[in-house]
Amino acid sequence: MTRTVDRTQELAAFLRTRRERLDPHDFGLPSRRQSRRTPGLRREEVAELAGVSIDYIVRLEQGRGLRPSADVVEALSGALRLAPDERAYLFDLAQQRPRNADKPATTAAPPLARLVADLSPLPAMLMNHRYDILAWNGEMARLLLDFDTLPPAQRNSMWLCLMHPQMREFYVDRERVVREGIAHLRAAWAAHPDDRALTDLIVEFTTRDEEFARLWAERDVKVNGRGRKVIRHPDVGVIAVHFEVLMPLQDPDQRLLIYRAADEESQSALDRLCAR
Repeated sequence: MTRTVDRTQELAAFLRTRRERLDPHDFGLPSRRQSRRTPGLRREEVAELAGVSIDYIVRLEQGRGLRPSADVVEALSGALRLAPDERAYLFDLAQQRPRNADKPATTAAPPLARLVADLSPLPAMLMNHRYDILAWNGEMARLLLDFDTLPPAQRNSMWLCLMHPQMREFYVDRERVVREGIAHLRAAWAAHPDDRALTDLIVEFTTRDEEFARLWAERDVKVNGRGRKVIRHPDVGVIAVHFEVLMPLQDPDQRLLIYRAADEESQSALDRLCAR
């Protein structure tokens, strides 16, 4: 792990992993297992699909300093059948997507902090792109933990999930939650290459947590704005929630996370929790 994003090497590794995940059958190509020494498509097959030379693909995958144009990035995205988040990640690595010049948010915008409070009794909190927790309401503190008791450096939802003893067994499907969080952080890492705090956080996670290091190496990229989590709460038992992440136009680096009970039993548990 380097201290900043090494775009050339990350671009090379990302292209290789995505090429190796492709199934020749999906492209109408014979598998020819005996002649395919590595999984996925060959470089020459990707080159043909993208309309570029084989030598160009080789140089990209070897990290030899090429910076593909927006047209080439688009062609590679199609050839590799990238998902929308993966496509955006590739554009970020190639430095072909316009960037927001604003600095990362480190404090909650006052109107958004008031909105978080007004969303009660729904658990809600405000985060930035690196998962720093900027504001929360009482319901979210009761559901997760009392953020006021934590040093500011630990008020990060990914740090809590990985490092806080109380949170390690908090999610029923822990690996999926961690995997989705890592896929978001990887997208944020490419979109904010000069955010040293984010890079330092990733270095800490990779160094201290084997699970994070293993999943980070898979290079999954996905920004998950909606889904479901199941929580083991020590006081009221299992709670299933739907979550929604909203990004305000006025403050694009701030993300509003809202939880809603996924079923009647979970709503009853939330009501008991919030009445305590």
